[in-house]
Amino acid sequence: MTLVLAMLLDATMGEPRWLWSRAPHPAVLMGRAVGWCDTRFNNGNAQRIKGTAVMASLFAAAWLLGCILSAFGPVAEVIVAAILLAQRSLVEHVSAVAQGLRAGLPQGRRSVAMIVSRDTSGMDQSAVSRAAIESAAENLSDGVIAPAFWFAIGGLPGLIAYKVTNTADSMIGYRTPRHEKFGWAAARLDDVLNLVPARLTALLIALPHGITDWRGIRADAAKHRSPNAGWPEAAMSRALGIALAGPRAYDGQMRDFPWVNGAGRKPLLPQDIERATRSLWLAWAAALGLATLLAIM
Repeated sequence: MTLVLAMLLDATMGEPRWLWSRAPHPAVLMGRAVGWCDTRFNNGNAQRIKGTAVMASLFAAAWLLGCILSAFGPVAEVIVAAILLAQRSLVEHVSAVAQGLRAGLPQGRRSVAMIVSRDTSGMDQSAVSRAAIESAAENLSDGVIAPAFWFAIGGLPGLIAYKVTNTADSMIGYRTPRHEKFGWAAARLDDVLNLVPARLTALLIALPHGITDWRGIRADAAKHRSPNAGWPEAAMSRALGIALAGPRAYDGQMRDFPWVNGAGRKPLLPQDIERATRSLWLAWAAALGLATLLAIM
């Protein structure tokens, strides 16, 4: 029942600005820890070994912190878990893109640039909408379903260990000259920890919409560079009847990525982003129902 209460608290409160304007968010502290390790140890030789040792140390420290916080009882567990879930903040950030687009394309681009890493300067309305919807699907998995899953499996230690791994992957898990070796362990561990949650997220998106084309979802998921991120995207594309992914610009260069659900509608509107946010809530409600069922059992 702790998970159910944490999900409800997160959905109700979100990220209180009055609090996080005065104190650093735990995710920010995790990012600082990863950044310090990157600066301190990502140099010289044996970068893969160093990166693996850093990731193991961060994971162990996160697990230990979770054990300490759990000792304060269920109220502390609910509060900490709610802070580390991100359903309401995800919906708010994605909704802001739709609101921005309604105000004008430049505002839409600025809003979507807050949640994606790709080049937004040349995006048209469809590209902005598509980027927001893809981010919604991926972050539902990374920011809501996966943390809830690992909390259900391992309590606060499992949740915090997952979050620090996901944070490390987002910062150093890239195939760049600086991070390809040092961030290898973070990227691989994140892949493993998201293996089940990503597929569960796809299921939670698809089923409330009556989508049963699991073979098509699996085929489109395989087109993604990530072994996990394609699953929620493929499910979301079918839930909304639209095409996702496709050609886009990174670092000023167009890249010809394949379409996900290529038969779906390609011109997109702000209304499609709003439909995606409703899908986020439907998937959250399905996850809440599942968590409630597990608590009763």
